[in-house]
Amino acid sequence: MIKTILFGSLLALPTLAAALPQSLLVPGGIASIAVGNAHSPAPKVFYQNQRVLVSQDNGQWRALVGIPLSAAPGMHQISIQQGSASQTAEFLVLDKHYPEQRLTISNKRMVDEMTPEDLKRIDAEKQLMAGVKATWTEQPVDTHFHAPVDGRLSSLFGLKRFFNNVPRQPHNGLDIAAPPGTAILAPAAGTVLATGNFFFNGNTVFVDHGQGLLSVYLHMTQIDVQRGQHVQPGDRLGSVGATGRVTGPHLHWIVYLNQETVDPALFIPADLPRLAARNKH
Repeated sequence: MIKTILFGSLLALPTLAAALPQSLLVPGGIASIAVGNAHSPAPKVFYQNQRVLVSQDNGQWRALVGIPLSAAPGMHQISIQQGSASQTAEFLVLDKHYPEQRLTISNKRMVDEMTPEDLKRIDAEKQLMAGVKATWTEQPVDTHFHAPVDGRLSSLFGLKRFFNNVPRQPHNGLDIAAPPGTAILAPAAGTVLATGNFFFNGNTVFVDHGQGLLSVYLHMTQIDVQRGQHVQPGDRLGSVGATGRVTGPHLHWIVYLNQETVDPALFIPADLPRLAARNKH
């Protein structure tokens, strides 16, 4: 067993290729770690017992590790398997303070007055989404994403959320506000894993991009794809709406890596300034 410690040059720096998401070593971020020469077969990489996406970049295999929002600051470890050989590598996760966001939801049934039937539905939906989230497809992955909707950046990833002063889970996606009916487009190639109407999420589409990289689109007014459909970058998935638990029309966009939610902004650094600038007008 060979052990390698990786830090210093990896700290919160973007990866070398524009096609890869930015590396940011904080909870909810991504660790981009060189794990072998691309002339050799791709190694298998694991983090917290979950397979990790491995992609080629500048003659190397790089692991893209989704860091949990709950991750403690300090050294974290991945396992790298190349044939019969194995080694470990460590990377340093830095602390990050996410600000609070307090929202008022007029429909109290969406906050703390759910009926027994609502609770049964919510539990069933959680189980369904857990199964979808665990999907692993062994294939090369295009990680060069584009923003899925042309709108205004309205809520950032990781915010500590309070609905009607009731604490809830941190914001696990990126919100982009846009008028109802605005087209939601696939940011990269993938396959539609599931679609449906969910209690909190409203009309939702799940897309598998391969190797545990999933993207999810919430609160849609209309869904224009179906399960099993292959989509290419720019294909229409549906349209912006206000279904589920919302305060107004927007897209709530989630990205998963190794079953962890990561900041979608790291996948669209070129688009982010345009979306954010619209908050000034």
